Amino acid sequence: MADPALTSAGPSVVAKTPAAAPDDAVAHFAAKLAFETDCADVWYATTQETRDFVLLDVRTPALFAAGHVPGAVNIPTRQLTEARLADYPADTLFVVYCAGPHCNGSTKAALKLARLGRPVKEMIGGLTGWIDEGLGLARG
Repeated sequence: MADPALTSAGPSVVAKTPAAAPDDAVAHFAAKLAFETDCADVWYATTQETRDFVLLDVRTPALFAAGHVPGAVNIPTRQLTEARLADYPADTLFVVYCAGPHCNGSTKAALKLARLGRPVKEMIGGLTGWIDEGLGLARG
């Protein structure tokens, strides 16, 4: 049954640019998920499954101490070096986050990790997203 709210008065600002072909959309969204994960999936993986990644908070130690995602390790972006990561096997998946959508610290960290040859994903939303989902913080 068609949505009665749909009209044929002409394309909206949304529809003026046509949607991608379904095959192109599949490729785009599958690729996007290879680069990012979200707070709910990180929460689920850390509380309901066997964790198979290292969650990195790339903010400063002071911000980390004030509140962070439970189970996260604090390594500020500037400290992401091969020497600092030597204790982690080369195939370790890192999931990085920073303060939130207004911060590109996790993007910079993800780029740095990728340049070091490390598998990496960004946790979209960062700490702000985690809080928005109603998930608790750890302190200290």
